[in-house]
Amino acid sequence: MSFLSPSTPKLAPWKVLLVDDEPDIHDITKLTLSRFRLDGRALTFVHAYSGEEAKRVLASESDIALVFLDVVMEQEDSGLEVARWMREDLNNHFTRIVLRTGQPGQAPEERVIVNYDINDYKEKTELDRTKLFTTTFAALRAYRDIMKVEEARQQQLHYREGLERVIAASAHIFQQRNLQDFASGLLQQVVALLRLEQSMLLRLRGATAISGANDYEILASIGDIDGPLISPELLAQLNNAKSNRISRLEGDTYIGYFPNSSGKHSLLVLKGVEEISDLDTKLLEIFCSGVAIAFDNILLTQEITDTQAELILRLGDVVESRSNEAGNHVRRMSQVCHLLASASGMSDDETAILQHAAPMHDIGKIATPDAVLLKPGKLDAAEWEIMKQHPTVGLSILAGSQRPILKAAAVIAHQHHEKFDGSGYPQGLKGEEIHKYARIVAVADVFDALMHKRCYKEAWPIEKVTAYLLEVAGQHLDPVYVDLLVKHIDEALAINQRFPD
Repeated sequence: MSFLSPSTPKLAPWKVLLVDDEPDIHDITKLTLSRFRLDGRALTFVHAYSGEEAKRVLASESDIALVFLDVVMEQEDSGLEVARWMREDLNNHFTRIVLRTGQPGQAPEERVIVNYDINDYKEKTELDRTKLFTTTFAALRAYRDIMKVEEARQQQLHYREGLERVIAASAHIFQQRNLQDFASGLLQQVVALLRLEQSMLLRLRGATAISGANDYEILASIGDIDGPLISPELLAQLNNAKSNRISRLEGDTYIGYFPNSSGKHSLLVLKGVEEISDLDTKLLEIFCSGVAIAFDNILLTQEITDTQAELILRLGDVVESRSNEAGNHVRRMSQVCHLLASASGMSDDETAILQHAAPMHDIGKIATPDAVLLKPGKLDAAEWEIMKQHPTVGLSILAGSQRPILKAAAVIAHQHHEKFDGSGYPQGLKGEEIHKYARIVAVADVFDALMHKRCYKEAWPIEKVTAYLLEVAGQHLDPVYVDLLVKHIDEALAINQRFPD
C-alpha cells in the first residue's frame, strides 16, 4: 500500500513548570533559558508559587516535561511533598524533577534523589547560566528518551490489542454465509478497527469497455455520505485504484484495493481519514489479507446455492408443466413462503431452506398418470385415490438425503396436503403435528391456486380469496399463517405482479 501523508507539523515546545515562592527566581530562570533549544524545540513555562498550586497544575496538565522544584516554600518540606505526590499519588513517573534549595542540608541529597526519583538536586547559588543550561538539557533529554520508550511500549500494546480485535473481527465476519452479510460485517469491523464513521465496500461487476459508476457494485455502506454514493471525484479515485492496483490515501478518502481470483476485485472506501498510521495500516493489511480468499469462498458457496435453487425451480417447472400450470407458480409460492416465514419470526437459515425447498412440494405428481393429472373435470373415487398418492411418492423420491434443503423438501412433499383439523392426507396429521414448513406451503399453495386461472376454475378476485382463506383458517389451514398472509397481502400481491402467468 502507498499513502500520501500530510507534512510533518511544527513541534510543540517543551513544557517546564517552575515551582518557587520567590517571583525573582521565576524571572531569572525564564530569562536565562529563553534561548534554549533541544531537538529544535524551545521551552514554554508554567508557574506555581506554592506546593499546593504546583499540585493543581500537575493534575491538570499531563505533558509537563520538567519541574524546577523549590524544597522550602509554605512548609520546610513542601517541595519534597510535591515530589512524593507526583510519583505516588499522581503516578507520574515521566516528568523529570530538578530540586532547588536555598538552604543546603535541608534535605539529605542521596536519600531524596533515590526515594523521589529526582533527576538532579542543586543549590540555587550554584545554578549559574551554564549549569542551569546543562541541567535542563540533561533532564529534558532523559524525559525525551523515557517518552520514546513509553511510546514504543504503547504501540506494542495497541498493536497487540489491535491484533486481538482483528482476530475477533475475522472470526465474526467469516461466519457469514452470504455476500451481503459478509460485506456488512467486514465493513463494521474495519470501521471499528480504525474508529471511522463513514465507509463503503464495493466490488467490480466485471470487465467492461466503458468505465463508469455502473462498473461498481456497492455491497455495503455505513454513515451518512453527502450526495451520490459514487460522486465523480470518488469515481475517479476508484478508477485510479483499479487501474494502478494499489491502495492509497487521497485527501480525506482512503481507497483500499483488494484483488481476488474471481476478477470482481473489492474496493474499500473510508471517508473522513486525515492520516492512516503505520500501525493501523498493518492492522488493516492483516485484517484484509484473508478477505479476498473469503470473498472467493463466499462467491463459490453462493454460486453452488444459486445453482441448487435454480435446479430445484426448474424441476418444479417440469412438474407444473405436466399439470398445465404456469411455471411461475413455483416461483410465487417460494416467495410467499419466504414472506410468511420471515413474518413469523423464523430464523434466516430456516427461511432460506423453506424458500428453496417449497418448489418441490408436488414432485410426486411426476408419477401421476396424465389421465388423472390432466383431467379437466372432477375426479372419481378411483382417480382421487391415485391423485392422493403423490405426497407419498414425493417422500419416496426425496427421502434419505442429509442435505437440509432436500430433507425439508421431503417433509413438505409428504405433508403439504395435511389439514389443520386432521382431515387431510396421507397421514391425517392435525395442528402442530404437521411440520411448520408444510403448514406455510399449504397456505401459499391455496392462495396461489385461488388467485390464478386453472384448467378447472377461473381466477378469483382478491376479496373473495381473503374471505375464503379466513373461512378455512383452523380447518384446512393454520390460522396463524393465514392471519400473517392477510396482514401482508400487499406484499403477496406484489410477488404476483413480479411473477405473472
